[in-house]
Amino acid sequence: MMAPRKWLPTPVLSLLLLLVWLLLVRSYAFGQFVLGGALAILIPLLTHRFWDARPRISKPMMLLRFGLRVLGDIVTANFEVAYLIANPWRNLKPRFIEYPLMLEERFTITLLASTISLTPGTVSANLRMDGKSLLIHALNVDDEQALIEQIRERYERPLKEIYEC
Repeated sequence: MMAPRKWLPTPVLSLLLLLVWLLLVRSYAFGQFVLGGALAILIPLLTHRFWDARPRISKPMMLLRFGLRVLGDIVTANFEVAYLIANPWRNLKPRFIEYPLMLEERFTITLLASTISLTPGTVSANLRMDGKSLLIHALNVDDEQALIEQIRERYERPLKEIYEC
């Protein structure tokens, strides 16, 4: 008999897929549960070998603090960007910045780039092929080095600690 982990490699993802399926079809009929359940089992089963290894979270409480910090930064940045947009006479200084990475794992680099893009006013535009730097576009930059240090201290160092990179 096959172990449950073999035929259900990611139970949380499977449950999420079933839920999304039921929401998409807007029906809770038995047939939809069966079809959604089959898809929820088959999709992860057929694709899990293509996924990168899951990183181990070494400090879960720090991950929670990181998530709250990012949420707070998103709210704050929304107000800052709204202020910049509402005051058109203000002289904006948009700029592309080459951000040197300390992270080496693809997963944590992706998390960092996503965090930067989630925060209004900044977008991660490109990762160099060698994975050593990230190209970031910022809406208003007075001091490039200060922005680099802010990203490093607020986002990159905590990610490095959380995932022990």
